Amino acid sequence: MKRILKKLRPKSKAKTKDEGVFYENLKNILKFSPKDLSLYEEAFTHSSMRLKGSSGSSLNYERLEFLGDAVLGSIVASFLFHEFPDQNEGFLTQMRSKIVSREHLNKLGKGLQLIELVKSNVSRSKIGNNINGNLFEALIGAVYLDKGYIFCERFVNNTIIAEFVDLPRLEGKISSYKSLIVEWTQKNKQQLKYDVFEDSGNQNQRHFSVRLLIDDQVVSKGRSTSKKKAEEIASKRAYFVLQDRIR
Repeated sequence: MKRILKKLRPKSKAKTKDEGVFYENLKNILKFSPKDLSLYEEAFTHSSMRLKGSSGSSLNYERLEFLGDAVLGSIVASFLFHEFPDQNEGFLTQMRSKIVSREHLNKLGKGLQLIELVKSNVSRSKIGNNINGNLFEALIGAVYLDKGYIFCERFVNNTIIAEFVDLPRLEGKISSYKSLIVEWTQKNKQQLKYDVFEDSGNQNQRHFSVRLLIDDQVVSKGRSTSKKKAEEIASKRAYFVLQDRIR
């Protein structure tokens, strides 16, 4: 029966030279042999290639990035739940946010040198830094579809978290100074206010300035190209002003 099935099974398409190089480089990163190479090719295809699938839909890493983001969040949540059995939900949420933050995913993507595999009509030097994290999430999506959830979970835990994630360092890292300041002022029943106003000055680009006030007293200021960034800068400065009281 096995012989009959083997004869009936369609022969796999021979890899081109480029596919062979991509396969070997990919295998060196993954530390396992992928089954469906097309998934990984899609995971490393930039939208600038303007490729279309058989249904006419765009063929690039963005859909796999979406899937990988969800799968990665679930895997990391499960890992942290078992890694820190005595910690509460707030701690676990903060740790997950640190691991799956855009900054950290970019570092993971860089560490794996995923940019070396991307196919793009745009020069790599002109692609933003977030491409590293985007490709990382797309890769997780491809592994999930290719090998299943259990295998993907093992891959993330053993290959990514064990090798590249420094849990003690992340545990001590502050992911959002604004969240920290908000939580501290609420705990101490103090009134917090972010006084935001547009402040472009002589620059062509739009800027915003922020004054951070606690109980109507100005504690710090911040300025950036968005309100969110300006508030975070002001919050970080406030933290260093108040850190002896916050700790």
